[in-house]
Amino acid sequence: MPGLVIEEHTLTVPLVWTDPADDRTIDVFASVVSREGGEHLPCLLFLQGGPGHEAPRAFGSPTGPAWLDAALAEHRVVLLDQRGTGRSTPVADEHLESGADAVAEHLTHLRADSIVRDCEALRQHLGTETWSVLGQSFGGFTTLAYLSTDADALDRVYITGGLSTIDRSPDEVYALCYDKMREASERYYRRFPEHRDRMRRLADRAAAGGIVLPDGEVVSVSRLRSVGSALGTDHGWQAVWSLLELDPASNAFRHDLAAAMPFGGRNPLYFVFHESSYASGHATRWSAERVEPSDFAEDPTLFTGEHIRREWTRTVPALRPWRDVALTLAEHEWPAIYDRGALLRSDAQGAAAVYVNDVYVPLEFSLETARLLPGVRTWVTSEHEHNGLRTGPVLERLVDLARGRRVR
Repeated sequence: MPGLVIEEHTLTVPLVWTDPADDRTIDVFASVVSREGGEHLPCLLFLQGGPGHEAPRAFGSPTGPAWLDAALAEHRVVLLDQRGTGRSTPVADEHLESGADAVAEHLTHLRADSIVRDCEALRQHLGTETWSVLGQSFGGFTTLAYLSTDADALDRVYITGGLSTIDRSPDEVYALCYDKMREASERYYRRFPEHRDRMRRLADRAAAGGIVLPDGEVVSVSRLRSVGSALGTDHGWQAVWSLLELDPASNAFRHDLAAAMPFGGRNPLYFVFHESSYASGHATRWSAERVEPSDFAEDPTLFTGEHIRREWTRTVPALRPWRDVALTLAEHEWPAIYDRGALLRSDAQGAAAVYVNDVYVPLEFSLETARLLPGVRTWVTSEHEHNGLRTGPVLERLVDLARGRRVR
């Protein structure tokens, strides 16, 4: 990694920040990346999407994050593995030995509000009075939680595809996401009309138990449809197209299908914890499953996105051990995580990319939240999908926008 200086930091922090009497601890890991000679630049904290994914590793271009070079021009970049991921006491199958109730209780302490407390501990450890933050997707949700409690610690905020609703229910979010996926499905089939029949035949094959993955999963119709999650990314249609062009009896199809479906076994936290990311003062109770529109129930060619299903805890081998944990968390009453008044008072400065066709974080609710942060200028664009930060010069444009420059 020529030209980069990387410092690694591991802190031991409370598992439960809100209860001093609880002596359980976890480790939180972060790397601080700079260019040679830039070790004294101000810090930019990167908050990864998810929940349940560790921060990217700083390999530099061309294999590292596309935005890293631009960020390093003016910052040291802090890559935090959010609690429960990467090297920050990761959640793993072996923890299930302590029992589903204990694991579920542990997971309730991995939310964005606790991640903010970890960030503050890390900021103080690094000796920086303030820092800026770049929040992608769920990282943007965490940035909103940060602004709700510790806005004074933040210099500039940059949010990409992460202006979450702060007060709407998970049901409202997932219902609107179905609408977005209906539109994405129809756009896809307008370009490739012959694939609608192929998808219908695949759904019939799945319903008959005729699609079995290398790990033994008998693919359900709902799992098959979840490959549509790729349509929320800049080039994801190519993955869907390539998959549907394959012979469903081939090894290539089975392996590529396994890779294309979200919510696998690498990050169980992404599955069991996913709906809680929209639960600020709510229980989720399998929200996406409950609000499924009738046309989705009737038409198996309509793709789904980040809509999880309870049945996957029975049909997906990697998720089966997590069934009881997922069922328990679905009934958990999650406390509110955002503070509308604090956001309005935060005087936050920065910029946010809001993607017109975002199938995960709906445009309409993002714009509602943007109105609470008048100092965070919005770039509303259809040039990119949800992963635009990783595929284009999104960060550069946000920096220009925050500084009052015209976004090209």
